[in-house]
Amino acid sequence: MRDLRIVFMGTPDFAVTILKHLVENNYKVVGVITATDKPAGRGRKLNKSAVKKYALSQDLKILQPKNLKNPDFVKELEVLKANLQIVVAFRMLPKVVWQMPKYGTFNLHASLLPEYRGAAPIHWSIINGETKTGTTTFFIDDKIDTGEIILQEETEILDTETVGSLHDKLMYSGAKLVAKTVDLIKEGNVITTKQPELEEKSAPKLNPDNCKIDWLDSLDNIYNKIRGLNPFPTAWTIIKNDDDEISTKIYAVEKQLEEHSYKAGKIVATKKELKVAVAKGFIIIHEIKLSGKKKMDAKSLLNGFAFSSEAKML
Repeated sequence: MRDLRIVFMGTPDFAVTILKHLVENNYKVVGVITATDKPAGRGRKLNKSAVKKYALSQDLKILQPKNLKNPDFVKELEVLKANLQIVVAFRMLPKVVWQMPKYGTFNLHASLLPEYRGAAPIHWSIINGETKTGTTTFFIDDKIDTGEIILQEETEILDTETVGSLHDKLMYSGAKLVAKTVDLIKEGNVITTKQPELEEKSAPKLNPDNCKIDWLDSLDNIYNKIRGLNPFPTAWTIIKNDDDEISTKIYAVEKQLEEHSYKAGKIVATKKELKVAVAKGFIIIHEIKLSGKKKMDAKSLLNGFAFSSEAKML
């Protein structure tokens, strides 16, 4: 049985759950690498990463390098004498770092690799209408998300799943998968599988262009896109209401299959319901946020906002 000394690398809440699971189950975490503190809010106060906040609460050794190739950081990392490194939602590591530990460096990725390599695998699995996804642990190599697979676990994607709910499901299943992977390494029982060369589905970084709703798309595609971006970073559109054009975020929705004669994007509003016409149906909006306003349910919006008879989503 190997005596493991683990360095953990990660930044957001997703990574905290995995780190917490390791600490609470008495795995020996000798150091934590996370992002540098960043100014946030109106006062531009320095904001600690979620991983740093948790690491401080556990008195764990913390390193926050700006440059992972910096010789001073590499020396600090060597001093920790880690023989295993675990990476969850961090950034690409230089070879000098991922090659350092005796038992390697492995990553947790929130998809069933080789599908959905890239920055936003949870979002794209829903946007593309998948019915299953999962988590994968793999040893890091010199490319992104291409290393040899250690373990995988499937997770069902429900028809009503949002990126928020799926994120949490994968976070908790991922924590258990990381622990199982560490146990295999500890016992010296790891058998890896080489990833296929073929990559059909990718998970590129999200930006305003690929988060904008195309109301000419199909009912299913629009519905999947909105839920695959809810609650973050959120699908958006423009409401054209007479001469006003209002940038708008769309959150919770449902789809309604129904033949109609409206043009795609036409807003159909009553006192109690807000929906948008698309090919072969409607997107019924339950939560919405107009630019400069708070997020609200559709009924609250309809109480104080008048849509013209020609109002539409662009």
